[in-house]
Amino acid sequence: MAAQSSTIPPSQAEYGGDEISALVLDPGYSTTRAGFAGEDVPKSVTSSYYGRVPIDNGHKYLYGDNSIHIPTPGISIRNPMAKDGTVEDWDTATNLWEYAITSRLTNPKPRNPLTNGLNNDPGQFPFTDEDKATDVEELEKPLEENPLLMTETGWNSGKGRERGIEIAMENWGCPAYWLARNGVLAAFAAGKPSALVVDLGASSISITPVHDGLILKKGVMRSPLAGNFISDQLRLLFSTSQPPIPLTPHYLVTSKTPVDAGSPSQATYRSFAPNAAPHDSFRRLQEERVLTEFKESVVQVWPGPGKLAGQSPQGAPNEEVAKLQPGRPFEMPDGWNQIFGVERYRAAEGIFDISAVLSDAANPAPQASLTLPAIIQQSLSQVDVDIRPHLLGNIVVTGGTSLLQGFTDRLNYEITTAFPSPRVRLSAPGRVEERKFSSWIGGSILASLGTFHQMWISKKEYEEHGAGIVEKRCK
Repeated sequence: MAAQSSTIPPSQAEYGGDEISALVLDPGYSTTRAGFAGEDVPKSVTSSYYGRVPIDNGHKYLYGDNSIHIPTPGISIRNPMAKDGTVEDWDTATNLWEYAITSRLTNPKPRNPLTNGLNNDPGQFPFTDEDKATDVEELEKPLEENPLLMTETGWNSGKGRERGIEIAMENWGCPAYWLARNGVLAAFAAGKPSALVVDLGASSISITPVHDGLILKKGVMRSPLAGNFISDQLRLLFSTSQPPIPLTPHYLVTSKTPVDAGSPSQATYRSFAPNAAPHDSFRRLQEERVLTEFKESVVQVWPGPGKLAGQSPQGAPNEEVAKLQPGRPFEMPDGWNQIFGVERYRAAEGIFDISAVLSDAANPAPQASLTLPAIIQQSLSQVDVDIRPHLLGNIVVTGGTSLLQGFTDRLNYEITTAFPSPRVRLSAPGRVEERKFSSWIGGSILASLGTFHQMWISKKEYEEHGAGIVEKRCK
């Protein structure tokens, strides 16, 4: 058979072969990951937050880290995702995802030469009326050459699933589409067709039992005690400390002088005119960046045995044992610094022990049934007794919040205490990228398999059956 000439583009029927790279899009509450199938990590990791700036005739929207962290006058920060990981504002989410893909992965499509701004004098070119009538929409669809695999939560609604394929086919012109569950993809990334996936993200924890590549819907559980919950605990911890710990984001500090640990900061602060100040939501996002740094470098999970408020096997209170551990230093953007001792364990303890949660009027204490050990037990109680031991032997730990030091040790202790008889095995990759991007990596593996090309929903099938086909095909 003659080799295909490289000048002839592959037909759309070949979207599953090697000629065209499929794209994998993994939207989350904190970041949106996008990249080409077959690669190890996503090339585009974009903040899921966006900026809205008032202008004369309405609002201007800003996407990406380069734009949303600049204190533009009047900028407010929003998120198109709901706290449970599903989409709340579809129009903005579409624009944000398109930015995530086109800013790093694909080139913008050629525009009509009459309107693309590259020709100073369009009169010098012999454009015909037919050229002028070229359908601009046809020229602007960004993903006409790339099949798209998209991820979703285990509790996404049927309406949400249909909206996803409509965006891919109608707005972006994708030749093919597939929708896969986060939990299943995380299990695939770990090389397991069956697993209990424990995913700790920014806005929620989810427990997903996966059996032979399918989720067991009854056993899918979620809880809000995730990364943002730990941030709220830290805010309370800082405000109730004596003296209170200042939380000043980087953009408010113009200069600082080194000070001793625990001493008041000596810094020059930036001030804004009332009509030029960013919205409070902007400051909160910048504070969140400082708290993320604090979580990564200071916060630890009490590894066990027992709870932080409990006693060690020798009978000594665990808090006293924790005090014997060397402290961890941290410096705030304004120069204030301190060595953190036992308090660094308190911020994350509420994930496991409801009695350790700090609360106030704005942050009421959650229910005891929402702790991580409780939702794991609820999830396993909903699946068949025969497959429980198999799931307990294949627990996949994923999500950025699971990278807290001591987390996997404590999780292992809690699960073995709750289920003493079956063998419990945790699979928690050591590489940060594999833990943070496991759903995306699973999608990258799946979309690059030669056997997967027959699974895609083609544009032709979508036109024949409508958006409802996603419910029938993507189980």
